[in-house]
Parts: sequence; C-alpha cells; structure tokens
Amino acid sequence: MASADAEAPDPDPEPDLDRDTAVAPSADVAGSARLGPGTRIWHLAQIERGARLGRFCIVGRGAYVGPGVTVGDYVKLQNYALVYAPAELESGVFVGPAAVLTNDAHPRSVDVLGRPKTAAGWEPVGVRVKHGASLGARCVCVAPLTIGRWAMVGAGAVVLADVPDFALVVGVPARQVGWVGRSGFTLRRDGEQTWRCERSNERFFEQNGRLHEILP
Repeated sequence: MASADAEAPDPDPEPDLDRDTAVAPSADVAGSARLGPGTRIWHLAQIERGARLGRFCIVGRGAYVGPGVTVGDYVKLQNYALVYAPAELESGVFVGPAAVLTNDAHPRSVDVLGRPKTAAGWEPVGVRVKHGASLGARCVCVAPLTIGRWAMVGAGAVVLADVPDFALVVGVPARQVGWVGRSGFTLRRDGEQTWRCERSNERFFEQNGRLHEILP
C-alpha cells in the first residue's frame, strides 16, 4: 500500500489575485520585515523586525507577528491572533481569531531575587505549525511543540503536546478525538485500518497511531 506523506506540487501556485502587497495605514510593519507579493496587512496589526511572510498571506486586524517569525505562503492570521517568536508557520496554515502561540516555558515577570527579567534571563521556545494545519479561535499552543500537517485544533483548546498529522484535537488540555482530511472534515472509518473523507473521497491508512495518505 503506497502512501504520500510529501506535499504534492501545487498545480496552480499563482492564484488570480493582485500581486501587490497592501498595508493598512494603522498597521505597524518593521522596516526589516519582508512581505511576499499579494500579502495584506490589516488595521492595527504589528509585524516585528526580521519577520518574513510569504505570498498572498492575510494578517487580520490587531494580529501580532513576532521578530524573526517565518510564515509561508497563503497563510491566514485572523483578527488578534498572537504569534510569538520563534514560531514557524508553514504554507497554507490558518490561525483563528485571538489564537495564541506562546514562547516562554517558564514565564515570570521577575527573577528569583525579585528583579525584572531581561532578555538575557530567559530562552524563547517556539511553536511550529506544519503545512495546511488549522488552529481554532482562542486556542492556545504552549511552546515548545509541533502541530502536524493538515491537523486541526478546536476552538478554545489548550495544546500542551505535539499534534500528529491530520489529527483533530479539542479540549483543555487538548486530546485527540479523531482525524481530518485536507478538506477539514472528519474522516470516517471504512476498514480495520483505513479511513475516508466523505467530502473529497481521499483515503488514508492508520499505522502505529499515525495517519498516512493512500495514493490514487
């Protein structure tokens, strides 16, 4: 049984969209940030120094992208999403309204002597969100962790551990309750170890707690 874990080439990598970037007057985009063609930055959003956004991204009102964060192509950051460095978002990722990607495993405002913590007093850790994954509204991803390809995190979930490819996780703390396909719809079991998307007819097989696509 063959599987296709690598991403297939996009047959139409250039959608029919305006290739010019657009930044709302009230947005704050650092001079060293890099925006790909077609990317839109909406009101009150902040893009920090050294951040790199790919092609045709959408950054909603009040969203935040931290210094040095890398964002792939076709990524949507909805209103007030907070992406703290050193997060990495691969292409096709969706981050819902008010979702938070943290970066401090041991957060404190002061050190053990009661003095304000400085940049030298802690080490940022990041969240990696892989190709096509979706993070629901108001979810919190507590770094360090990885969200797998095409996985889906339910609204309001608190994610404390890595999420496998195609997994659907919900709750506090987040737990896996099923699998989803590329369409985002829940997969249905159609065999002892096989699953199918009723919307797209994609098929998958499960092995050792992981899901793999079946080639046509």
